Amino acid sequence: MRVLNGLDELRGAVGEHLGYSDWVEVDQKRIDMFAEATGDHQWIHVNPEKAKAGPFGTTIAHGYLTLSLIPMLVWQIYTVEGTKMGVNYGCNKVRFPSPVPVGSRVRAGVELVSVEPGGGGQQVVAKVTIEREGGDRPACVAETVSVVVF
Repeated sequence: MRVLNGLDELRGAVGEHLGYSDWVEVDQKRIDMFAEATGDHQWIHVNPEKAKAGPFGTTIAHGYLTLSLIPMLVWQIYTVEGTKMGVNYGCNKVRFPSPVPVGSRVRAGVELVSVEPGGGGQQVVAKVTIEREGGDRPACVAETVSVVVF
């Protein structure tokens, strides 16, 4: 875990790769729970029998499930001391270059892109890349925006 002490260290880390999270398994239970929470019950996610004959040979995680793992994974990578609060502000860009088949393990890497005043604090833009163990392309690449108040 990388600890950045205050705004100056946060700004000083712009352009750096801050590290990687632990690997997390994406099992069918997680996929099914996400489908239940979002109402997205498309068969490529929740029907293992039908998915065997589908384009991926198995069920795959929802792209937005993969995206939703970002907060959990990024919190393992870095923290900023001296803040009053931090909130998700959105994403500038999100892509899903490759699927996450059930049973895959994923992890995130973070590169700090910018820290600028905005949103009532400091807008922190980070490029988050979620990779699948053994995969040749990322599962998700997202430019996230957070607001941090000191």
